[in-house]
Amino acid sequence: MKKYWPIILFLSIIKFLIQWIGNQNYGFHRDELLHLSVSEHLDWGYMEFPPMIGFIGKLAYLLFDYSLLGVRLFPTLAGVGILVLCCLMAKELGGKTKAIFLAGICVLAFLPFYRNHTLFQPVAFDQFFWTLGFYFAIRYINSENFKILLFLGATLGLGLMTKFTMFVWAFGLFVGLFFYKKGELFKNKWVYISGGIALLIFLPNIIWQFRNDFPLLQHLQALRENQLDGINPLEFVTEQLNYPFTLILSLLGLGALLAGKHLKKYRSIGVAVLVIFFTMWIQNSKAYYLFSIYPVLFASGTVKIESLLHKKTALVYLVSAVVLIPAIPGIPYATPILPIEEFVEYTGQEEVDGRVELTGDYADMFGWEEQVRLVDSVYQSLSQKEKSNCVLWAENYGEAGALTILGEQYGLPKPICRHGSFWF
Repeated sequence: MKKYWPIILFLSIIKFLIQWIGNQNYGFHRDELLHLSVSEHLDWGYMEFPPMIGFIGKLAYLLFDYSLLGVRLFPTLAGVGILVLCCLMAKELGGKTKAIFLAGICVLAFLPFYRNHTLFQPVAFDQFFWTLGFYFAIRYINSENFKILLFLGATLGLGLMTKFTMFVWAFGLFVGLFFYKKGELFKNKWVYISGGIALLIFLPNIIWQFRNDFPLLQHLQALRENQLDGINPLEFVTEQLNYPFTLILSLLGLGALLAGKHLKKYRSIGVAVLVIFFTMWIQNSKAYYLFSIYPVLFASGTVKIESLLHKKTALVYLVSAVVLIPAIPGIPYATPILPIEEFVEYTGQEEVDGRVELTGDYADMFGWEEQVRLVDSVYQSLSQKEKSNCVLWAENYGEAGALTILGEQYGLPKPICRHGSFWF
């Protein structure tokens, strides 16, 4: 067994266990209820997102029913996959065991990943396909094996079926590859075969968009009007500053990719990252969209650290401690590893009129069961004739998702809702 695999396995188990503890607490998040609801209506597309989350939701239901722990297993596995790929990228970039170890530590220390890899949302799977795509790109640069381009194309296609932000990744890599051997790669027929594979995988969603008058465009317009236009462009940058130690390593990695002697043949990856950053910034994107680029920067940054601290093993482990230890107190804020009473005590909040103010994500995990029970109590009070003519009207996708998923155990009729994918 190669000596770096025990390191990767050890770090993966830590990642899995932390997420596993958090996965079983509180209740379904508002967004999770939507994603599980669309899985009851499998299609090649939905109003807000491509079809992958629906397929995974159906698989989760078939394996675990609507179990909170079972459903959240899938984003957790995506998160563990990201850690493994980050370590493997460090190896592909020339890193030894210390760089591989530090790369995994960076994933463990990056707090947003705990939130992303807890909730059943497209984000975790999107981050996985971005990371997998960068891994195959680096593998190709190392080997120039055309088969890897085919894997790259399949990754792009699956990523597009997961979240449309994959277009930004593809654009960034497209521009970046012009800086690899002066763009000679674009004379290779396998690049276009790879693009054809991506298009073939994504084609069902394109056809679905045509048949449904491109709801994606309507959703993007509503998203921009209601959310993105109200975002201060500086927030996109300042949000990254909330995680200073992993950010420093990432910037070190970006510098090494763009101008470093040791990693100069991977300059195209650094250019791709820059293009992605500025594309998202110009588009006034949400800050968390950018988190998908961090694993490749962690990998290059740790390889640079290892080369700077050559034969100074103790210093590498000191850097690992400096990166990881400050992040540990923030984990309960990112994934619910503490029961709610202990979390409230941990945060030092005091009750006001019997209530405490939770973060948006945690607040969205409470109240759905009580709401559905209340609806059921009214429904059961109706006569049989009234029940046969009863409509459950939900004003938003959270209410509709709760009545769809949690209402199943009560035998409630499916709700009617005009919000998002429920419109269909």
